[in-house]
Amino acid sequence: MKKPTIEKEVKKDIKKIITTIIGIIFIIIGIIGLVLPILQGILFILIGLAILGVINRNSIKKIKKKIVNLFS
Repeated sequence: MKKPTIEKEVKKDIKKIITTIIGIIFIIIGIIGLVLPILQGILFILIGLAILGVINRNSIKKIKKKIVNLFS
């Protein structure tokens, strides 16, 4: 099995960072939207949480794998 190249790992890291930033931006817009009547704040907050939830789910799976491998 081939090891992932550094270039692929960097692309994954950049994608994760960009996705995290987008999720945080949606949450910030949602918080602003709670004050402003023009924006639907709750909708933006839910979208931001959904985006961040996907990232965290993948991270949690990787951490679980590492822990299982560590103790097996």
